[in-house]
Amino acid sequence: MTDPSQTLAFDQTRLDKVRALREKGVDLYPPTFDRKNTIADIRTKFAEITHEKSDESISTAGRLYIIRNHGKTIFADLGDENGKIQLYIRKADLGDEAFDFFNQFIERGDFVGVTGHVFRTKLGEITIWVDKLTLLSKAVCSLPEKFHGLTDVEKRYRQRYVDLIVNEESRQGFRSRSRIISSIRRFLNDRDFLEFETPILQPIYGGANARPFTTFHNCLGQKLFLRIAPELYLKRLVVGGFERVFEIARNFRNEDIDTHHNPEFTMVEIYWAYHDVYDMMDLTEDFLATLAEEVHGSHEIKFEETTISFKKPLRRLTMEDAVKEYAGIDIFAHSVEELRALAVQNKFKESDKPKSQREFLVYFFENMVEEKLIQPTFIYDYPVENSPLAKRHRTKEGFTERFELFIYGMEMANGFSELNDPLDQKERFEAQDRKRLLGDLEAQMIDYDYINALGYGMPPTGGVGIGIDRLVMLLTGNNSIKEVILFPSMKSMQAEGEEAAGKESPAAEPAPEN
Repeated sequence: MTDPSQTLAFDQTRLDKVRALREKGVDLYPPTFDRKNTIADIRTKFAEITHEKSDESISTAGRLYIIRNHGKTIFADLGDENGKIQLYIRKADLGDEAFDFFNQFIERGDFVGVTGHVFRTKLGEITIWVDKLTLLSKAVCSLPEKFHGLTDVEKRYRQRYVDLIVNEESRQGFRSRSRIISSIRRFLNDRDFLEFETPILQPIYGGANARPFTTFHNCLGQKLFLRIAPELYLKRLVVGGFERVFEIARNFRNEDIDTHHNPEFTMVEIYWAYHDVYDMMDLTEDFLATLAEEVHGSHEIKFEETTISFKKPLRRLTMEDAVKEYAGIDIFAHSVEELRALAVQNKFKESDKPKSQREFLVYFFENMVEEKLIQPTFIYDYPVENSPLAKRHRTKEGFTERFELFIYGMEMANGFSELNDPLDQKERFEAQDRKRLLGDLEAQMIDYDYINALGYGMPPTGGVGIGIDRLVMLLTGNNSIKEVILFPSMKSMQAEGEEAAGKESPAAEPAPEN
């Protein structure tokens, strides 16, 4: 068993300094600091600064990253959210007491506030000539010199705060994620979609085939589920009269963790009355092309060694044609027994589960086609057996009006002409529930209230859900979902009972060289 206190990285030398400072009556964690300038502001405003100190005084703050002591002068790097700047600290300017205080008690990782003037060193570095320095927050954990690479990858995810402190590329990735989500909202708002929030704790889970997380509400005295999708609640809003709705939703699925899956993930779900599956494919194309243009300035992006193009129109294939093209199998030219033998011959798992040609169509698609879909490709016309919320196909018996979008072998979007026939929906839910009762942990429950909502009438509606985490992976060039989720799900190492683990004018002397 791991003692949670053993996970603390407090440095004893730093703790000793904290104790000594408190004995001196020094306020180690003052409540505020009058920061008049950010580092980005300073760099912009003084971009043309010369070797002479600016007449204007500045005041800024941030974390110390590097400290280089040269006796009676110190150079240091100060960083805030958007960049770093060099500090030039002289004993002659601060005075003996303040300079000695810095030398004795200020360390890499501490937050400080500084006031001073700006100049450019002989080496061309924009630098703050410090007149006054204030300790704002004493760090009792030492920053690592390096915090990247395979040997530290798990620690980077567990201690994302350290990763963000020392890895600018990590911070930039999450800045991009935030801007991508803002772009998604802007795209939909510009098209008159309304954003809503739906319940995360639900008495009936639905909207996808997935195993849920369960909890218990003491006051209500009932079991509840963390939502696996917001779909059924958003479509209730369409029933209620809202014609264009969306939610950027945090969902929870009790599933495996790998480079493409995290149990807690984010998606955007969009529903549009009086539209169908083909309209939603068009909307998804516009959505992706707009995001690629905003993030990269182009409809083409580089992912690993591949150029991915979002130029419209994206390729569209029926699932049947995709299996013919990529797997070389004409599903409906073979019997169920022949298809099963082919699955066994290829050593695919669970070859006994499919019971029909349509079920084998999905089976061979998942085993032989998905990973080959590198360029954005819409796969449409899905069998009714695995599409319990999609409208039956208008011309193909046994199929539904559903698509999924695949990019670089990853499912990125899932859209339908939404099923709005309450009797058909009741039958589909009942079929799903029979599977659930027979042990299918991912089958859906019967949501009678949702069926009742459909009974009041839902207009023809198109819907699509798009995975934001995977989309951010593509747009930021990351091949693991853990790189784009700030705090990915990982086995706990610290829960109790859990297994481990006198000032001179700058004009009178040459500018410093650093």
